[in-house]
Parts: sequence; C-alpha cells; structure tokens
Amino acid sequence: MRQIEVKHKPFIMLAGEVHNSNASSPEYMEKVWDKGQRLGMNSLFLPVTWEMIEPEEGIFDFTIVDKLIMQARERDMHIGFLWFGAWKNAQCYYAPEWVKTDLVRFPRAQVEKGKNFVHLEQFYGMAYTSLSYLGEETKQADAKAFGSLMTHIKEIDEEQQTVVCIQVENETGLQGAGREHSEMADSRFAEDVPQNFVEYMRKHVDTMSPEIAEAVRNGDQNGSWSQVFGKAADEIFSAYHIATFVNYVAKTGKEIYDLPMTANCWLDKGEEPGNYPSGGPVAKMMEVWKYCAPAIDIIAPDIYVPDFCDVCDQYIKCDNPLFIPETETHSLAGSREIYAVGHYHAYAFSPFGFEEMGEAKDDSVMALFGAAMSGTEFSKLQDTDEYHDITRALHELMPELTAKYGTSQLQAAISERQEDAKLVFEKFTFEINFESPLLPAKNGACLVLQKSENEFYLLVKGAAFAATSNDESKPYVDVLLFEEGQICDGVWKRGRRLNGDELVLAVFEKPVLLRIRLFAYA
Repeated sequence: MRQIEVKHKPFIMLAGEVHNSNASSPEYMEKVWDKGQRLGMNSLFLPVTWEMIEPEEGIFDFTIVDKLIMQARERDMHIGFLWFGAWKNAQCYYAPEWVKTDLVRFPRAQVEKGKNFVHLEQFYGMAYTSLSYLGEETKQADAKAFGSLMTHIKEIDEEQQTVVCIQVENETGLQGAGREHSEMADSRFAEDVPQNFVEYMRKHVDTMSPEIAEAVRNGDQNGSWSQVFGKAADEIFSAYHIATFVNYVAKTGKEIYDLPMTANCWLDKGEEPGNYPSGGPVAKMMEVWKYCAPAIDIIAPDIYVPDFCDVCDQYIKCDNPLFIPETETHSLAGSREIYAVGHYHAYAFSPFGFEEMGEAKDDSVMALFGAAMSGTEFSKLQDTDEYHDITRALHELMPELTAKYGTSQLQAAISERQEDAKLVFEKFTFEINFESPLLPAKNGACLVLQKSENEFYLLVKGAAFAATSNDESKPYVDVLLFEEGQICDGVWKRGRRLNGDELVLAVFEKPVLLRIRLFAYA
C-alpha cells in the first residue's frame, strides 16, 4: 500500500470532487475553492482533460493546469488531478477532436459487431460510444499526452507538492456488453490466454468473488478465453485489456514523475456484465487489475449506494487501501468521513459535487447512476457547519491519526453498522450508542484514538458512549479528565472541562473533539 504524502509526511485527503466541467474555468473555480475551504477540506479532486491540454496533436497547453495549481497554493490546499483521457464514465467524452474524428487510427469499441454507436436500452436509452481498448494508437496517444502532463507538473510543482496524486482515466469499462465484438476483438478472444496470467489467476482464487473464483477453478488450465474462464470470460478479457491500457498510460507518467496513481470504478452493484462499465476495476476484477496494472497504486470505488460499509469492505482486499474519490453529499457524508478514517484508515474521502452540499438539488441525473435518493437520512441534506467541524477536526488530528493507521489503536463505529459499536482497546472498551432519545437523527459516528495507555481522543457526532474496563480484577472505571477542545499547530487547546451531566450522559448530537483519561480500579 502506498500512502499519500506531502513533504515525506503521510497525508489524508479530506477532499471534495468538483462537478466535471467546473475545473475547466479557473474563474468559476474561485467560488468552488471558497466552498471547499468553508467545508474544512484540505484538497480537491479536479479533472484535467485530454481535449483541454492537447487541442491539436502534439501541441500542448497547460494554462488551466497552472492556474488551478496556483489557486490551491493561495489557499494552502492540495490537488488530486483526474486524468480524463480515453475514458470518462466508460465513454470518450473528453478525447480531443482529432482523436474522435479519426476512426481508423482511433477505433471505437463495438458493443455490437459493426456498430460504433448504440443506444443502451438497459441504461435509459443512453447514447453510447467509446474508444476501443484494443486501439494501439489510442493507447500511445493517450500515454504521450499524459506523459506531457506529468512532465509539466513535475517541472512546476515537484518542490511544493501541491499535486499529491493522479487518477488515471475515469470509470473505465464497456457498457452494453461484457466485451467488445469487433472482428479484432473476436480474433483476440479466440486466442490462447497468456499462460502467466492463467497461473496468476489460479493462485489467487482465495481473494476472488465467488462467481469469478468458480469460473477460474472450473476452467481449463490453457486455451482460449472461453475455455479458461467460462462464463466470466467476456469481462475478464475486457479487464485484462483495459487494465493493460491504463497501466501503459500510468507507467509512462510515473516514469517521469512518481506520484501515487489511482484507478476509480463505477460499481457493478451485482448486475450482469454490460449493465455497468464491464472490465473496469470493480472489486470482482481487482485480481485482474493487480496483475495487469502494477503502475496503479490504489483501486478506488465511487460509492453512490446505500450499503456504504459493505462496499468499503469489498475494496480493502489484495492489500488495497480504502480511497473514496466520489460519494454522496447527503446527511450521512460527515459520519461516513469519520468512519472511513477511523475504521478503514482511509487515504481519501471525497463527496462528489460538494459545491452543492447543503443545497436542495435535482437528483434525477444522479439516480441514473444508482445513487440512493430515498430513505430517511439519504434524503436529508448534510449540515455544512457540521461537515466543516468534522473535517477540520480530522485535519487537526492528522499526525495522530496517521501514526495509528494500520493499528488497533484507531477504531470507529457508525450508526449504519450498529452491530460493530463496541470498540475494544487493550485496557478499556468503548460502547457506542446511536439510539439515545436525545439523538433525533440516525446519522452518527464515533472515532476513538488511543493516545496513551489510558488517554484517548474521541471525535463524536450523533452518538453517546460509555467506557468499561477489560481487567476483571479492576472492574470499575473513573474518569480523570474529560474535556472538549481542538488541536492547533499540534497543541491541544481545551474548551469546556466536562463533568456532571455531560459525564453521566456522554451524549453528543453535534460534532465534538474530546480528550478523556480513564482509571480502572477495584
């Protein structure tokens, strides 16, 4: 796992991703940066598009890139650039005109044989066209442009490290079918699967999703894609070639400037291949991507479904850290940020379209992508002041947090998974309660960080807690110190000293950072 760093120090991206078009205008971005600051964010995810930097083949323009970097520096914030090259949401929206108009050099993917353009009935009749993942010149041109971008970023930013990571492409995959059906694709599909890849897949069945593991176990040890992978052959074929394409692009850039590189995915949601971008880095294709795309450091899920925790669980296999570049802005956003950092030790958490957080909006477009619009908390707006307080507290705690990443001394609970609301440390257990009558909303979370043997930081929102002793010979617990406050420049600054009613109830509806010292005795 490769941590995000700034000046050789671990960095958690408490970020927001902008709406796709906003980063194309630095003037428009001024108010977007301002909103990010009001929300307490330390970084933004911003698209850089192929058509924007290479409008004519071989002629590059990085004016907008430079202005975005300068805006970040003015606010002491950081950037994760999103490279929209051959793919954006499984389509070629942001490829340059000179690529889109030359179908010979840059062939389109054929979902149906002989067709370069279709309407997807299974996806609300969406018009669909995408560049072929088998296009060699497409891969070379994409990599050349990406390499030029990385060269420029290195020249202007290596010392200051405003840009901390790069996403290579966006939601890659093929819509409408599990694989391409051009004559070239059919020919490649009939060829023998590379033996090294077959052996790798057979050695990694223990981490695979059940249906993929079954297909790999039951397939032949050599032969065509259908013979080796059976019912899963179409999607594995697509994943193999897409991941190889993306790896080539990423490797080209990484050899120039070695920033952490990610690949994000549109979730499959248990659907059949073709009903989502098939062959992209979804959890069930992660083994394929790990083999074919070693230049990609992190596979990142875009989460717009209700079962947030279950999705997170799926993306921490294969030594992959949790990194969320896109998620919803509804009332659970703040609690999920706490939980992602405290439970999963996430490298990034980023609501998409954060510019609209706290504002009523038309969600009909997002509904097409599987975003949950109904349900008590899903339909409520995130309080922006609360989100700021949560994000600010996490940012202040960052050195303490990153020092505990990968250990049991940093844990969290969330109201969406109440069965895991008992946090067990060496000497004490914290029992988290989200059902108090004093908590009207059901969108709570609690992070607990063990600072020393008997001292802890807690970041609590919409929860109550109680501490118990793990030592049967010392069953009683007394509270020696209980204060709210904040950390400024690494120094704890106490607010209220809590006792009496606050100590007895320990219920906190609004986000608060607490410091507590305990004593166990008989």
